[in-house]
Parts: sequence; structure tokens; C-alpha cells
Amino acid sequence: MKKSLYELTKEDWNTLFPIELVDHNPQWKHAYETEKERIIKKVGKQIILRVEHFGSSSIATIKSKPYIDLMIEIPKDMLFDENLIATFTELGYSHFKVPARDNIEEYSTFGKGYNIDGKKEQIFHIHMCPKDNVMWQQIDFRDYLIANNKRAKQYEDLKLELASKYKNDRGAYVLGKTDFVNETLDIISKKASTLQKNVQ
Repeated sequence: MKKSLYELTKEDWNTLFPIELVDHNPQWKHAYETEKERIIKKVGKQIILRVEHFGSSSIATIKSKPYIDLMIEIPKDMLFDENLIATFTELGYSHFKVPARDNIEEYSTFGKGYNIDGKKEQIFHIHMCPKDNVMWQQIDFRDYLIANNKRAKQYEDLKLELASKYKNDRGAYVLGKTDFVNETLDIISKKASTLQKNVQ
């Protein structure tokens, strides 16, 4: 009997979905826009307050896993709403709850396209949380890399190194990027602070 995503072990995930970086595909933007409209049409703008394409597939100058990452803002009281989760299930998504860690509050993630039978399909990965969750800083990170090609290339180099070392260890791959992301967010914060002082 075929396993569901919820039954997969960490080893299963690492084996079935290894880290593979590919050149940027211009079609990713279209795939994001199409999925965004599909979600809004199904769920409604009163719940889906904001949608952003983030992650490396949103940065045209660097290699990326061929996944479309979406950040979705919802009202705080809808975070783990059962009806909302059921609606995304109807859209083909599997729901996972991300527990609180460090300075990040718990939030919802949804995945689609993770076929365990080997069939290739576009993978979509949603991070869903209210606007006050620090996950939204990932949009600042995206914008900074788009505007700063040198920093983007440094990120790409790091990702390629990690992918070669941790092809079958998704956790280690993600963890290996943490310091770079935090350092970049610190640069962004200091620039914003300096700009604010100059304005004053």
C-alpha cells in the first residue's frame, strides 16, 4: 500500500526528494501567478490578504530547487482554521504545522506536487502566517538579493556547496543557509536604521 506524505519518515523525504539545484526557469513566475489566482479564487480575498513568491525560484539570477514557494498572509484568527485547511486540501495540498522555534511563532505550511510514486509534477510549498510572524522577513531577504547581485551570487555559491554535501539531508541543507540569511537580514536592518537616521 502506498504511503501518504504524512507517513513518510525523514529518511523517506531525503531519498525521494533530494536537493537538486537547477538554472532559473522563467516559467516559474507564470506558474506562481497561475497558482496565486487559483488560490484567491477558491479561498477569497477576505482571507487571503497577501501572496508573495519568495525563495530562490523568485530570484532570476541564481540557481534554485525547482519549487515554487509562496508566502500567504491571513488573519491571525484563521491560522489553523479547520475549514481553511480543508479548502487547501481540496486544492490538492497537504497541511503541516510548523512548531514555534527560536523567535519564530508557529505557523502553517502546505505542500503540493510531492509525488512519492516518482511522477514529476510542479512542487508548490506554501508558508501561511499572519503579517507579524518573522517569516515575512524572507520577503526582505528576497528583495535584497534581487537588488544586490554580488550577495545573490554568494548565496548561490553557498547553496551549491551545501547541495553537493547534503544532497540527501534536507535538514542540514536548510540549517547550513541560516547564518547567511540572518547576516543578510542584519545588513538590511542596519541599512534601514541608517536611512531612517539620515531622514530625521
